[in-house]
Amino acid sequence: MTERSVEHSSFTIERSFKATPEQVFRAFSEPAAKERWFVTADGWPVAEFSHDFRVGGRESGRFSQDGETIYYDDTVYLDIVENRRIIFAYTMTQNDRRISASVATVDIRPEGGGSRLVFTEQAAFLDGLDKLDYRREGWETLIGSLAKEVGETVAAA
Repeated sequence: MTERSVEHSSFTIERSFKATPEQVFRAFSEPAAKERWFVTADGWPVAEFSHDFRVGGRESGRFSQDGETIYYDDTVYLDIVENRRIIFAYTMTQNDRRISASVATVDIRPEGGGSRLVFTEQAAFLDGLDKLDYRREGWETLIGSLAKEVGETVAAA
């Protein structure tokens, strides 16, 4: 049996966009847009995805890269201010074992003719099954996919 433990951590990712706050917010709020950048951008097969974008609404997805390791996220929206802020709490499981619980804030600020996104996550990583580096890397990739969704040119790595 895995030893029970919890590691608390947080991180912030900031990114400027030429897109307006309304365009960035729409990429989170509209189901088809969210599915494009958040769910299918990495090419992983998706077994299920639901998106109920409202305070108290739930979002969930089940997906796997290799067909053997199954990930499931379960999200509830806690606060939404149109074109400005989204706060949500979510848990992640891997093969039916909870690996983390988090609270995340998406702060969308006007900046020049575009916007600045500030994403902050406070996480509890459980039983050594997940860690900060993995989560941060995952969100950096997702925010890169968000940039493409709102029409940004993304430099090749």
